[in-house]
Amino acid sequence: MAQQVNGYEESSKIPTDNYNENVPTSQTKTKKRDPPELVSKLTTEERAHAETLLTRKIDIRLLPMLILMYIMNYLDRNNIAAARLAGLEDPRSEGGLNLSSTEYLTALSILFVGYILMQIPSNLFLNKIGKPSLYLPTCMVVWGVISAATAEAKSFGGLIAIRFFLGFVEAAYFPGCLFFLSSWYTRKELGFRTALLYSGSLLSGAFSGLISAGITNGLDGAKGLRAWRWLFIIEGVITVFIAVFAYWILPDFPRTTSWLTEDEKQLAIWRLDEDIGEDDWVGSEQQTFFHGLKLAFQDVKMWVLMVLVFCFVASGTVTNLFPTVVETLGYSSVISLLLTVPPYTLAVITTFLNSWHADRTGERYFHITLPLYFSVIAFIIAATTTAVGPRYFAMMLMPAGVYTGYVVALAWISNTLPRPPAK
Repeated sequence: MAQQVNGYEESSKIPTDNYNENVPTSQTKTKKRDPPELVSKLTTEERAHAETLLTRKIDIRLLPMLILMYIMNYLDRNNIAAARLAGLEDPRSEGGLNLSSTEYLTALSILFVGYILMQIPSNLFLNKIGKPSLYLPTCMVVWGVISAATAEAKSFGGLIAIRFFLGFVEAAYFPGCLFFLSSWYTRKELGFRTALLYSGSLLSGAFSGLISAGITNGLDGAKGLRAWRWLFIIEGVITVFIAVFAYWILPDFPRTTSWLTEDEKQLAIWRLDEDIGEDDWVGSEQQTFFHGLKLAFQDVKMWVLMVLVFCFVASGTVTNLFPTVVETLGYSSVISLLLTVPPYTLAVITTFLNSWHADRTGERYFHITLPLYFSVIAFIIAATTTAVGPRYFAMMLMPAGVYTGYVVALAWISNTLPRPPAK
């Protein structure tokens, strides 16, 4: 006969394999559950060893594919900046779209309209269906097709339409990944994993320069197509190709993942319960849209962190025009594209080191703000001198100054607003 224990109904005898039973989220908030039998029997050393093996297994299965997908996400979003140096704005008689500077900037910006509109609905939908292994790769296929279709743009209007829908679909990925990671890792583990994920965007900046330089130098005019069209075609096809493999590699959540043993599932679920006091994704019946929306709007921390992210993103918009900024040094298009590689490489290194130290010390504030001082210095140098050396030094600091602290801020958000998943 069932009896009341710790605020919810339990049977008088609870077998270990019933630990994965669905427990309503609203009930688990009152008091923490007792650890499952497997976890309670482990010594401190044994549990530390088991968690090390578990997190290593999760890292291997999740992170490489997520990073690779994010590299392509950022490449497909920002390749228009490289396309500008590859003939996008040239007259139609020369294979371009005859864009003015205003039209180009409008095409660049319109992506974020679709991006903003879709971010929240996308995460709510992902939380509802509980199938990131299906949802994220499907979105990737769609944005890859849209990106490749940019090569067929014939006018400014066509380019605007494509860019809008590209942003609409790409919005699913990065917010979905942050939610996804917070459902697998504890708060102390999230900072470095978020840095690893975001390194995809920084690596894409480096790869974009190399790929664009190669295409501009070797494929301009091939098959009657300008280099900027080849840029969209090649990168879009690669995106779709990678997405096919993602269907087979990405898992869902700890509770529903087949490649974890039953013991590993219990430990993975309990780690999250113990860290926050709540379980990971349980079932769609506990994940209502309006409940999550209400919790988010009522949390003052959400509004403060939203302002923080807004300021970071605003200061990082220089990367959307980075090839054009570098071109002002006076070098050719190919050389300018190659010169964009070192700043992003430096940003990857500083991001890793800063995030690793933030996780190691548990400190967030100074790891977020100190890199911003370097970005302020970089912008001042760039605005006050015309010498090539100091200006390129400033450009070296721009991506690193902004994104080194931004990654820690993203981890801070996941730490601060981790659960319930609907929130």
